Amino acid sequence: MADNPYSKNDDNKTIVFLNTLFSKQKNAHNVNPYPSANERIRDIKALKKSLIKHQQALIIAMKNDFGHRSEDDAKFGDILTSVLAANYTIKKIKRWMKPSKRHVNLLFQPAKAEVQYQPLGVVGIITPWNYPIFLSLGPLITALAAGNHAIIKMSEYTPATNEVMKKIIAQVFYEEKVSLITGGAEVAAKFSALAFDHIVFTGSTTVGRKVMASAALNLTPVTLELGGKSPVIIDEDIDINLAVQRFIFAKTLNAGQTCVAPDYILCPEGKRQELLDSLKSTFNKMYPKIANNPDYTSIINQAQFDRLQNLLTDAQNKGAKLHPLSEEQMKKTVTAKTKKIPLTVISHTSNDMLVMQEEIFGPLLPIVTYKRLSDAIDYINARSKPLALYIMSFDKTRQNYILQHTKAGGVCINEAAFHVAQDDIPFGGVGDSGMGQYHGKEGFLTLSKAKAVYSKGRVNFGSLIFPPYNKKIHHLIYKFFIK
Repeated sequence: MADNPYSKNDDNKTIVFLNTLFSKQKNAHNVNPYPSANERIRDIKALKKSLIKHQQALIIAMKNDFGHRSEDDAKFGDILTSVLAANYTIKKIKRWMKPSKRHVNLLFQPAKAEVQYQPLGVVGIITPWNYPIFLSLGPLITALAAGNHAIIKMSEYTPATNEVMKKIIAQVFYEEKVSLITGGAEVAAKFSALAFDHIVFTGSTTVGRKVMASAALNLTPVTLELGGKSPVIIDEDIDINLAVQRFIFAKTLNAGQTCVAPDYILCPEGKRQELLDSLKSTFNKMYPKIANNPDYTSIINQAQFDRLQNLLTDAQNKGAKLHPLSEEQMKKTVTAKTKKIPLTVISHTSNDMLVMQEEIFGPLLPIVTYKRLSDAIDYINARSKPLALYIMSFDKTRQNYILQHTKAGGVCINEAAFHVAQDDIPFGGVGDSGMGQYHGKEGFLTLSKAKAVYSKGRVNFGSLIFPPYNKKIHHLIYKFFIK
């Protein structure tokens, strides 16, 4: 497929439509600025029903967009996670919407204070290509739970999926409530320049900076879900085979094209060969073959395939050893045709290699050895803060030591990536891996305005403190409250 199937003429038409659509959504929100809990639940239920109805069409579309995408990768990574998010949100909306009662100081009594959670308005959602369903519908479900309208900008690299998604959205919503657009980089630039009430962007750090700069012109708040190099620390106390079993699925799911996929391994010195052997054995049990294996996903397009090949070439030229883990001997012509790259371990790495500087976003796995646990922590802290950190250890003291001496968007202990699927904990990055958070209650709060409301009844003693000052009441207030 072409890397960008949308023509300049297509993009120009989309931009004209987008400006009109945005105005329509703003006006529609003003007509119904605070939809009821039942309205919100109805919308999310209808969205879930439409998603389930079209799931097979989505799976086929994603296969077409990727060249080949595993049906189970699609179900696990996109369909199941979206349905679980919808189910959880439906159960919690009424509780989240309840005003939160707050304390009023004795000095200001009788009165009451509370926080009401008001919809922001129109939310812009910019979706990447790697999980096009979950990373569009996940933020949308949160936006709907908070009572907002939304426009979704899909990736230009998933045109077949985009067409099915258009049908799903159109069957459930009027375009004034939720709409989905497509297009290339020019459309994305115009999209992020609109005066949304909030933008949720998932993608690369480089593009995230551009989105934030554009949003700043309108003082639009942003939630940036970016990426980075998420490390796995293998502690010396854990069995290597067990450690591999706990993180390898997160690396092979979607052929490593996952923002929270393990990016590199920090392995105790002296255990590198054992780790290599375990990785190869485990990988071949999971994927006995690659080229014609329906369980193994292709790289999305030629540009991404070439990028990954360049990382391997650069590493090898700078002294690294490459270890393709598949026992199937794939010819270069087959690899290029299928755009399938077996999980490839990279040993003897150095900091000047591109694979140790850039987010990998594919089935390449560098190994870095360390002597002491503190060395592994220093290695992580010397680099940009990762989106995820994975700790393979059963030693509580070491677990806590790592947690207290590192920063990351999220952490899994003796697991990898599945924290993203936990609906009751927030998901977000820190530093170069992002800002803000959503999922669950934190997502509802992110896409709501927490409006402070302080109210008085008929009884009011406020006039007692009016000027002229230096009355006895002022002296009493200062005496009892300034201490």
